[in-house]
Amino acid sequence: MTDLLTPVLSAHWGDEQSWKLARYEATGGYRALRTALGMSPDDLISLVKDANLRGRGGAGFPTGMKWSFVPQDNPNPKYLVVNADESEPGTCKDMPLMLATPHTLVEGVIIASYAIRAKHAFIYCRGEVLHVIRRLQQAVREAYAAGYLGKNIMGTGYDLDIIVHAGAGAYICGEETALLDSLEGRRGQPRLRPPFPAVAGLYASPTVINNVESIASVPSIVANGAAWFQSMGTEKSKGMTLYSVSGHVRTPGQFEAPMGITLRQLIELGGGMREGHELKFFTPGGSSTPILTAEGLDLPLDYESMAGAGTMLGTKALQVFDETTSVVRTTLRFVEFYKHESCGKCTPCREGSWWLVQLLMKFEAGTAQEGDVEKLLDLCDNIGGRSFCALADGAVACVTSAVRHFRAEFELGYHTPAWELFPYEKSALFTTEGDAR
Repeated sequence: MTDLLTPVLSAHWGDEQSWKLARYEATGGYRALRTALGMSPDDLISLVKDANLRGRGGAGFPTGMKWSFVPQDNPNPKYLVVNADESEPGTCKDMPLMLATPHTLVEGVIIASYAIRAKHAFIYCRGEVLHVIRRLQQAVREAYAAGYLGKNIMGTGYDLDIIVHAGAGAYICGEETALLDSLEGRRGQPRLRPPFPAVAGLYASPTVINNVESIASVPSIVANGAAWFQSMGTEKSKGMTLYSVSGHVRTPGQFEAPMGITLRQLIELGGGMREGHELKFFTPGGSSTPILTAEGLDLPLDYESMAGAGTMLGTKALQVFDETTSVVRTTLRFVEFYKHESCGKCTPCREGSWWLVQLLMKFEAGTAQEGDVEKLLDLCDNIGGRSFCALADGAVACVTSAVRHFRAEFELGYHTPAWELFPYEKSALFTTEGDAR
């Protein structure tokens, strides 16, 4: 099965001192930058368009097309902002990338900034991961010292400054317009769109916001060409990507594979389900994406196949749950997270997520009443699609999909607590002594 893996971004994660500039240069680092600076910005954008690199942050929007939206006739400065505020439950791909090989991201930032003609770039990193922030700051310092950043980069006349900004630990700041407000020093809350960031983003100027993995993929495309990137993946979802596999598998971790690999193949790469157990359900892209059951084991994990199955690929955070898991409890824990992380700006999200938690707690305790499933779905109907950003939609998606696949389990909550139906210690990954089950 290992031939399914296509290590590109993760190829050197295990190298000794992989985060150092000298090591990165020894493995071909910054050669793509030399190539890119010899091209015109428009040709660079066309190259990324031809490769069909789609945003790896969740939405899957074509990266090159997003770059092309920046109006070059706008007299304001152009900005590149990297969304490194990875916080979707189950997602853990960007942090290990920045920790192991931060120069991959730094090189991508320089190339992308040159393409959109930006002189300033920002990496907005989640504040809790101090070790990652320090690693990024060190990489940026090394790049300045080597002449890859600052004035007249590599004698080409191009200037660029990168600022590593630490966020304050809010899930909502993963939403791009809330991130911009936070970066400007205001409370992180989503903005009404239009105008879109490409026209009026950071400091009301044209701004491109991309995920870490999207930008880190750019140097390999410049180095190897669009045809190389298109040789991997499916018809409409091209290239390699990082899948995060966690939960009831023997060997959880990051697996870099072509777009379109199936969960069955990823589980096999992860050593299979834990001994004596079978898959019950999984999230294809984090807790905000509708869950799938074992019927989705052989679906290609790409944007089109997931949409066809009524869910989303999202951040490719595959949380795997076996038959010992209570769907009711899992859904409650997901929604508790969204209730806590709601910024409170929109009433349906602020109030609705609180009421969802109250109702789900009754199902978990076995004290729900006849008709409460319908009430739960009606509540979801009054929350989804009625907020500035997708946080409310994510909170609703995990509820409605859980009821769709496991309605009978929710109805058992009319009389039996979830902890009696599914003793929680049986689904625990670790015992009280800390040994893996």
